[in-house]
Amino acid sequence: MSVFERSETDEFARGARALVIYPELPGRASVGPEARLAEAEGLALAIGLNVVQKKHFRVRSPRAVTLLGGGQVEEIAQIGRDSEIDLLIVDASLTAIQQRNLEERTGLKTIDRTGLILEIFGERAATAEGRLQVELAHLDYQAGRLVRSWTHLERQRGGFGFLGGPGETQIEADRRMIRDRMARLRRELEEVKRTRSLHRARRKRAPWPVIALVGYTNAGKSTLFNSLTRATVLAEDMLFATLDPTMREISLPGVEKAILSDTVGFVSDLPTQLVAAFRATLEEVISADIIVHVRDISHSETDAQRDDVLQVLRDLGVLDDEDAANQPRMLEVWNKIDLLDAEKREDLSALVQRNDDVLMISAQTGEGVDAFKAHLSALIAKGNLVQSVRLKASDGAALAWLHARGTINSQIVDEDLVTVEASLSRQLWGQFDKQFAQIED
Repeated sequence: MSVFERSETDEFARGARALVIYPELPGRASVGPEARLAEAEGLALAIGLNVVQKKHFRVRSPRAVTLLGGGQVEEIAQIGRDSEIDLLIVDASLTAIQQRNLEERTGLKTIDRTGLILEIFGERAATAEGRLQVELAHLDYQAGRLVRSWTHLERQRGGFGFLGGPGETQIEADRRMIRDRMARLRRELEEVKRTRSLHRARRKRAPWPVIALVGYTNAGKSTLFNSLTRATVLAEDMLFATLDPTMREISLPGVEKAILSDTVGFVSDLPTQLVAAFRATLEEVISADIIVHVRDISHSETDAQRDDVLQVLRDLGVLDDEDAANQPRMLEVWNKIDLLDAEKREDLSALVQRNDDVLMISAQTGEGVDAFKAHLSALIAKGNLVQSVRLKASDGAALAWLHARGTINSQIVDEDLVTVEASLSRQLWGQFDKQFAQIED
């Protein structure tokens, strides 16, 4: 049962009236306050909350007790009374003490950015692995708080009840239950990681490159994934529409087969619990041959979002500024160009022409997607081996095999013989030698 699908006696239901605030702390503003408020509102809307008001507070000296100043806390309490607010969403990380004090002084149920994101993940994770990771992250987050009931631990579906009622009894029993539960979850996740490692090892033995889509949440990764694979991954104008890793086969020009992976979207200030808990999921990115960074180029904070994504990749160990030679190849895709005006498109096009690793597309309309696929093929082909083979002109099977799986540079017919210069991976050349006989000089 989801946290927003409770009985009439429960404290909150889907559609609860929420006040979203963004406390701008000294030296921590990577994006503008309007963009942060808009993103926080999007997070709230993603789990069906009704955002009644949004407000930005500049915090010059964070208070250990409430984070915000006394006058700001009183203003929030007044807004809560005037607008009949049910829930206060603080777009920042709160300590347990700050959360409890804000609730007492404003009279509003309070949840911080980390709790809100975890609540979304609790509702959305669809696979067994995803739910294990979310629950572990939730327990890690709540371990030092112990201000909620733990009856949700036995639930089989739905969110994790961050917005539920207080349950501050039997603290020691709760702590023991949390520790035991986290230990079991970690064992189960280790088994999941072992299974995924075996699957990756099998793929590595096969001559199929792995391409991972990464990007800020709502950048359009899933729409692009569906366009390339004709899959039906949830793709909505909603934050965190995709949580569980999805992998599909993809056809590219001159490439026999490739594997495309869609991943969870990143956000600024991604909770540390989620970086750790979703490491197994994001290992598909770590082991990818090519990483495609999908950006919403129409977003007002697209550059800041890019920096946030790259920082998460550094945190995961995917990117290492001091070891660039041993990292996956990176391709940046500027998505949603259909939302740009003519002048902005022209300016961006000029930038793209000077950068070989940047492309402009619209996953929604399909504009530029064919060029993107051709570029992926070219990147894959950079590691290929170019060889010439001589075949009988009547050997249509061998010729068709080369055309289907490689890039043909030239094909010369001389009476009954055909000389073909082709580019294939070393693994595919090995397959070709085993299946087809060449004409010796």
